[in-house]
Amino acid sequence: MRNMKFVVVSILLVMGMALAACGGAAPAPAAEAPAAVEAPAAVEAPAAEAPAAEAPAAVEAPAAEPEAVATLTAEEQAAVAGAAAAEAVKAAEAAGKIAVRWFVGLGTGTNPEQIDAQQSVVDAFNASQDAVQLVLEIVPYDAARDTLATQIASGSGPDIIGPVGWGGSNAFYGQWLDVSPYLESFDLTVFDPALIEFYQTEEGQVGLPFAVFPGATYYVPAMFDEVGLAYPPQVYGEKYELDGEMVDWNWATLTEVAKRLTIDVNGYNSTEDGFDATQIVQVGYSPQWQHPNSMATFYGGAAKIFDGDAKGSYASAIPDSWKAAWQWYYDGMYGDQPYIANGPLSGSPEFGAGNIFNSGKAAMGLTQTWYTCCLGDMKAAGIEFQMGIQPMNADGVVNGRIDADTFRIWKGTKNPEAAFAALSYMITTGGDTLLPAYGAMPAIASKTEAFFAAKSADYPTVTPESWDVFVQGLAYPDTPSAEQYMPNWNEAFARIQTFGDLMNNTADLDIDAEFDKLQADLTVIFNK
Repeated sequence: MRNMKFVVVSILLVMGMALAACGGAAPAPAAEAPAAVEAPAAVEAPAAEAPAAEAPAAVEAPAAEPEAVATLTAEEQAAVAGAAAAEAVKAAEAAGKIAVRWFVGLGTGTNPEQIDAQQSVVDAFNASQDAVQLVLEIVPYDAARDTLATQIASGSGPDIIGPVGWGGSNAFYGQWLDVSPYLESFDLTVFDPALIEFYQTEEGQVGLPFAVFPGATYYVPAMFDEVGLAYPPQVYGEKYELDGEMVDWNWATLTEVAKRLTIDVNGYNSTEDGFDATQIVQVGYSPQWQHPNSMATFYGGAAKIFDGDAKGSYASAIPDSWKAAWQWYYDGMYGDQPYIANGPLSGSPEFGAGNIFNSGKAAMGLTQTWYTCCLGDMKAAGIEFQMGIQPMNADGVVNGRIDADTFRIWKGTKNPEAAFAALSYMITTGGDTLLPAYGAMPAIASKTEAFFAAKSADYPTVTPESWDVFVQGLAYPDTPSAEQYMPNWNEAFARIQTFGDLMNNTADLDIDAEFDKLQADLTVIFNK
């Protein structure tokens, strides 16, 4: 019997030829895929992919070897999805409707439960009016960037793309529609104004807030109780009580508290004589799964980190505030009074192999809403955690961080008004179905109650005051994002992570020299 996969691929080749005949120009090389964000299940990490479509197994002949069941590669699945979407578009246009294609695959949205939720939103939108037909196109994550780049290069890109975060969208910088002309039909008062500004780039208003992941200081109350320290504040503007005085909850205060919460095997904290930095059993602070850009943004503030407007003119422009942040981080690992786990310690099984706060070995962890995905060990051990506000800098400014996913419109769409109408529905009415499927916090404040009800069911000991810290955090986005666009984004982002790895794992590192080297290397990378 002939190999079943040969038959499947032959069919796909015929489909591909037909699509190419309609598509125009030959596809350009795919845009470079950005590196993963620091969290394994964070905004830019793909959700589980939809199971590969399978060809039916042949009936086994007597005394014959069982034949392998053919499966489609990610690229073949993408071709099938594209062909199906093309047919649906033709059918919609034949019925006198404006077809709007929704491309899913650059971020989350590709597992079976999410596909079902997305299709239900498509069906509901299409039933709600008779002018526009929304068509869903699901492409496996591993093939999504190449597929989208090919479609855009041939002039046959989709109308709506998403959900996608900053990292995924940076691979297609310059391809997003400025939706400003269409905002008169949308009630922007449902959003915090800072979140609207969050999506204003050199390209214009490239999106609207949808799924957001604001930051907070996770903490373990029992560890504070054990050493007689007050808990972090839970309302922005509140003071912190330290040694009988009311002080700002800033980085200096957090550092002092973290030192007192860093304990060695003999019970000494890192400020005490006799403390053994080689025998740490608990750290006071963890920058949980933070890329160096995130660390620097939390501590030193959001900043554009390159100058120039064309290849040959680019130069790295990381500000001194980021350098200070990295020096602070390094001193927290390798200074005389450490309060952060260094690379070897954080990678150890006892400290959760990187998931330090979940291991119960850190008193505080600064991270974001998505981290509630990853606290199973702590929950199983019966360790209570709560959330406090993000610290401010020495000038009293809170430098927050928000990871965010949204839907974007391709600037080459032939139907921008129809695409914006569909996008508006997806963000508002459709969000009630999509946000739970994506496990995301709504950017629309009125929709957060259901989100936190689900989270409370997962973590019943977390108080309403703790969950509200995330709502307050929506007022502190990082603009520009820590995942901001940089020329040659993938390589540049990875080079900064290499610098972070060097800090994590190297004692007696000359931060000044390595910072200068990083700046020089990034300038070269930006101009490649």
